[in-house]
Amino acid sequence: MSETSSGRARQQDPRSDRPAGRPADGRERDGRTTGKGRRAAHAGARYRRALRRESPTVVGMLLTDDDFAAMTRYASFPFRDYGRYLHHLDGVLRSLAAQGLHVAVTLFDPDGYADYCAVTRRPPDDPATRALYITEVTTARTAVQYTRQSLPELRDELARAADRRTTWERATDLLMDAGTCPTCGLDLVHCAFDRAAHALLRVLDAVGSGTHHVVCSLPTGDGPPLVAATLVDTGDDGDIHLAEADGLVLCTVMAAENAVPATGGLAVRTTDADGTDTVRLWSLRDGEPHPLTEAEVFDAYCTDAGTGEPVPPEPGVLHRAGLPLPPPPPHGAPAG
Repeated sequence: MSETSSGRARQQDPRSDRPAGRPADGRERDGRTTGKGRRAAHAGARYRRALRRESPTVVGMLLTDDDFAAMTRYASFPFRDYGRYLHHLDGVLRSLAAQGLHVAVTLFDPDGYADYCAVTRRPPDDPATRALYITEVTTARTAVQYTRQSLPELRDELARAADRRTTWERATDLLMDAGTCPTCGLDLVHCAFDRAAHALLRVLDAVGSGTHHVVCSLPTGDGPPLVAATLVDTGDDGDIHLAEADGLVLCTVMAAENAVPATGGLAVRTTDADGTDTVRLWSLRDGEPHPLTEAEVFDAYCTDAGTGEPVPPEPGVLHRAGLPLPPPPPHGAPAG
């Protein structure tokens, strides 16, 4: 026998410690939620919110006016003005971020989307198909985390990420098509990449401390040249800091020089603590950097690449010869 606060007696259910007739979900017979039920509901909502915060949300972005124009041929695509599209996309991203969600933005490629629809035989003029394309294709390629940056900043980040991905794929294809290394007979992709990583470390060690903008360019003879760049901070203690993704692409382009007959180039622009900029150049032959003279560096920077006409040097920039490097390590040694 028990008594409630209202003074009414209730019979105890002999099979449990709750009053007879009270549902197990914490609700009274009239549908009111008990304190225990309310606590369970609050806990459930809290758990669901936690799971939502750990579940990534992916949004596809049309990066250019041409990409946007290509999508307007679909009647189910609701926009006809690119500026309005970007405005509403910005609002969606801000709304998702305000909910505490992890948001990634990927590149929506209309040509890739058309190919996807042709292969999967899904209707292209359907929002559900576009959502599947983003989930199944774009998330495995180029993506940028949304951190409440402005839309112009986000577009720039996504464009750079897309260019980086394209450059890496082209350089990797060149290495794979070349087959094996003629020196050791191993896969050229890994062998040449290790040698390129060694070469980059030796160049950075030679130029010393400072902030270095490193650029590698490689003519391929088939399409535009491969160009990769990274920003490197080298401390007085020799510690090197650079973005891993940029370093990967840079070394892959350097490695691809082993797979083409052309000579590549490696440029390093160093900003010292006093703000002075110094540029140095090396040519890449057989995957190995060879220093250019000061005159050759000056000519390279002060000659218009399209016309061959001289151009005035950039004010405040010093042109110096590429530094000689120690010999490479034994063939096949891993990069350290």
